Amino acid sequence: MLELYHTANSVCAQKVRIQLEEKGLAWSGRLLTLRGDQFEPAYLKLNPNAVVPTLVHDGVPVIESSVILYYLEECFPVPSMMPPSPQARVKVRLFNKLIDESVHNACTVLTFATALRSRFQNMNPADREAYLSNAPSQQRSAYKRDVIDHGLESRFVADAIAQYDKLLEWVDLAASQSDHLVGSDFSIADAAVIPYLMRLDLLKLSNMWRRRPYVKTWYDRVRLRRSVESGILGCMTETDMALFKNMESDPWPSVAAVMSPKVE
Repeated sequence: MLELYHTANSVCAQKVRIQLEEKGLAWSGRLLTLRGDQFEPAYLKLNPNAVVPTLVHDGVPVIESSVILYYLEECFPVPSMMPPSPQARVKVRLFNKLIDESVHNACTVLTFATALRSRFQNMNPADREAYLSNAPSQQRSAYKRDVIDHGLESRFVADAIAQYDKLLEWVDLAASQSDHLVGSDFSIADAAVIPYLMRLDLLKLSNMWRRRPYVKTWYDRVRLRRSVESGILGCMTETDMALFKNMESDPWPSVAAVMSPKVE
């Protein structure tokens, strides 16, 4: 039995849902709001990091989205989402390593600086601080505090854009050589990367790859997969979408100014 603790808008949960769909696995969902329920003792027993997703397989919790992707591949190897050669598997793992080490935090910074900023600014300051203080990673809370206060003027935004641009460079190169990121078949690398590009699209920042034609080709192809549609947009309610539709301003001019001269 597979249970997934998740939220619709979590990019980490999205990649796991994509893999579950690709493998045709039956699973049950446990939706969290991430407005405090991730700190409840029962959930902390499953995931001491107080984040999503958490996969529970036959009663055993598995945490960290990249670990979950590899775990599901090992437990349910057919259909395979890892290429056969060791060299190609290295490339899959490098994409996941890049995401884990820098891109995920970049995604958090840009999302909190834009779509989520007004929600936190409208919170009672004491409630907001309690939320941030309870987080296991106080470094990530420091990033969030700064971008909530300063938006795209935050000192963390330039590095976030640079880390995202590195991912786009990798995708552009890989997609110039084959239909997918590691060879001709959809793999864990594609499942891991697509939520982060769709997040840019939802944040009205798809212009970040306008000078990388192979990124657009790959993105347009992969986003049409049934697993991607159901794993990302298909899980989002109108309330989930409202975060992106109701942003107070267009973030692109500010991001373009940081990326200049690359986008000129």
